[in-house]
Amino acid sequence: MSDALSPDAVHLGLDLGTQSVRAVAVDGTGKLLAAASRPLTGHRAGVRHEQDPEQWWSATGAACREALSGIDGGRVRGVAVDATSGTILLADPSGTPLTPALMYDDGRAAGHADRVNTVGAEVWERLGYRTMQPSWALPKLLWLLRHTDVPPGTRLLHQADLITWRLAGQQTPGDASHALKTGYDLLADGWPAEELAALGVPDGLLPEVVRPGTVIGTVCARAAAVTGIPVGTPMVAGMTDGCAAQIAAGALGPGAWNSVLGTTLVLKGASPRPVHDPAGVVYCHRGPGGSWLPGGASSSGAGVLTRRFPGADLDARTEAAAATGSTAVVYPLAGERGERFPFRAHDARPFVLGEPSGAAEEFHACLLGVACVERLCLDHLDHIGAPVAGPLSLTGGGARNRYWSQLRADLLGRSVTLPEQAESAVGMAVLAATASGVTLERAAAAMVRDGVELRPDPARTARLLPVYLGFVDELVRRGWLEPEVAAHARGKADQ
Repeated sequence: MSDALSPDAVHLGLDLGTQSVRAVAVDGTGKLLAAASRPLTGHRAGVRHEQDPEQWWSATGAACREALSGIDGGRVRGVAVDATSGTILLADPSGTPLTPALMYDDGRAAGHADRVNTVGAEVWERLGYRTMQPSWALPKLLWLLRHTDVPPGTRLLHQADLITWRLAGQQTPGDASHALKTGYDLLADGWPAEELAALGVPDGLLPEVVRPGTVIGTVCARAAAVTGIPVGTPMVAGMTDGCAAQIAAGALGPGAWNSVLGTTLVLKGASPRPVHDPAGVVYCHRGPGGSWLPGGASSSGAGVLTRRFPGADLDARTEAAAATGSTAVVYPLAGERGERFPFRAHDARPFVLGEPSGAAEEFHACLLGVACVERLCLDHLDHIGAPVAGPLSLTGGGARNRYWSQLRADLLGRSVTLPEQAESAVGMAVLAATASGVTLERAAAAMVRDGVELRPDPARTARLLPVYLGFVDELVRRGWLEPEVAAHARGKADQ
């Protein structure tokens, strides 16, 4: 491994999202040289959510050409791709799609999830997530096999796999991050053959899988003509979009965490060992090298603001809320019911503690509720033995609200950073830099820019902790939170 990156080298990151494909070109110092995106369209009907995989490729080509249009091709050293987690399709032996892509939240496989969880119970328990959700890739694969004529040589592709196949001109290995929700055994580094055979998954359908950060091929001439990426550019196995954002935030050292506040709240961290959660709300990705990336996704988050204050001017609402000093708390579910993390409660519903007077206090109660959920997530992680004492970064749309970020730091009682560039495509540019022979940690040290640090106000922390503990007690009273986790949270607050 090399010790340093060339500052003049260019690394390309590709992010396949739900609404767009984004390409970024980043140099060895972390400077964003160029970025471009192209929209994607999908089809939703009830629980169905599909996209045309060919649209991914055309959008990738156009975004890459624009991003690289002013850059000397001789500077480009690598490319990596992230995509939505659990999005899959079936393709023929040449890589031509046989089916639409079933997107990450497609719900048609609900009838197959119980069978998947029964047959694979021992494996899923050992891997830490205990059960697969209907939207995960393996139940959706069973749905596709039941509803598709599957000719010999058919291949299962994750969303990123289609793009890497097109870039290389031949099938490339998939990465263990995207393969997790298809049942890949991260501990054994292989597919659980016995369980998959029992589920009726044909031999040869699933891709070879390698760890993220592995060089899986080079860009072929045909793809170079479409994308503008130079022929022979190394391709690095990527990760899911959430893990890519974690890399962009630099949350890679043991005990480092990235809290992503979008419609829902997602926490992703780094550990030198797998983190096993008896409750099954935290599970691990395998990072490059020997690292593990535990994380959990809540059903609470900034979506509560959209639901309670549709069309509102959020900046104006925040300014009014900050002036109230209110300590009322809304349990901030983004939807009508059901929580996934920091506890699992299918019957969880929003509630209010205290009596907010008017819209400004109600808005503040939502901001404070998210902060309470975030602290409880970290307390749960600490309770199950995950390292949590490292740096904490805040990203996602909610992190752009400075008052809210400071409120979160105050309730947590710890400093937080707001990285300068924390989008998934940038994370893939950092991962792509490992094609130059550096470790991911060294690439991140050179390319991730920390941005702003927010320090907690001790007086405000002392004022907010009783509010948090009252919130925790209410969750126990409603039967959603285990008393052992609540006791751990109280013990942490006393320290």
